[in-house]
Amino acid sequence: MNSKSVFAFVIVFFAAGIVTAQSKQNVSGESPVEATSLFGEPLRRLAMEPAQLEKLSADLETAQKEAQADPADPHKLIWVGRRLGYLWRYQDAIDVFTAGIANHPDVPHLYRHRGHRYISVRKFDLAVADFRKAVELVGDGDDEIEPDGAPNAAGIPTGTLQSNIWYHLGLAHYLKGDFQSALSAYEKCLAVSGNDDMRVATLDWMYMTLRRLGHTDHATRLLDLVHADMKIIENHAYHRRLLLYKGELKPEDLIPDESGDSYDLDLATYGYGVGNWYLVNGEPSRAKETFSKVTAGKHWSAFGFIASEAELFRMQDQK
Repeated sequence: MNSKSVFAFVIVFFAAGIVTAQSKQNVSGESPVEATSLFGEPLRRLAMEPAQLEKLSADLETAQKEAQADPADPHKLIWVGRRLGYLWRYQDAIDVFTAGIANHPDVPHLYRHRGHRYISVRKFDLAVADFRKAVELVGDGDDEIEPDGAPNAAGIPTGTLQSNIWYHLGLAHYLKGDFQSALSAYEKCLAVSGNDDMRVATLDWMYMTLRRLGHTDHATRLLDLVHADMKIIENHAYHRRLLLYKGELKPEDLIPDESGDSYDLDLATYGYGVGNWYLVNGEPSRAKETFSKVTAGKHWSAFGFIASEAELFRMQDQK
């Protein structure tokens, strides 16, 4: 089967499979396995509220129809993959991006998005390879705004193609425990971060990376770039984590209210920052306790959850 046939097959397959994939989840009573944790445990597709599922499924159907209508446009296919990811259909998303790469091997956006989903399913080496390929393809070309699939309240995208490539490459290295490579990626990411939202996201992981490398003075100087009145649209969690590192907030200020609707997701985001703060400040037992709370939640694809899982996995080798 040639690359164009693969592309056409994937589009038709997923166009026909929207309803059946969701009905299988409902009839069986158990969601499909989408990934395996670092501890070898199955990670299942997250159940959604009916209204949310209906909205996201409709968005996917629209993306599929647009891709069918214009199969020569790789960006239409990218939206199919992205919409599948929002439905926790990560393996399907990876298959779509892979088919796109077979037909459009020189489009960096495809590697950037497949790499992101490789992170979601804990295939960090494959993620690094994809982001490195994306870096190679982007080269020294002009950057571009990357549209949001789930827009923030202001409707203003905060990431660009290059900043997202470098950011996720840094994260993939970080999750592997390769902090030196992560630092190099985050330094490049900071150079192309053009707004406070992208800056705080990058500075947060960069600060943690420096602390893990033992570069405490450099990490402290980095916090001079952070202040309370930064213009943050969506990355409030990263901003607050940085204010914790700076000493302007306390760990307990970041732990979310258990009664909140978004508790599990907020805990994953804030909890990893708090746990890592304990870890680098000489309180490994409290760090482990915090990481364990995060991984007891359900949002296993959140970066804070994956990072907490990676820390716990490394800790078992340190006994």
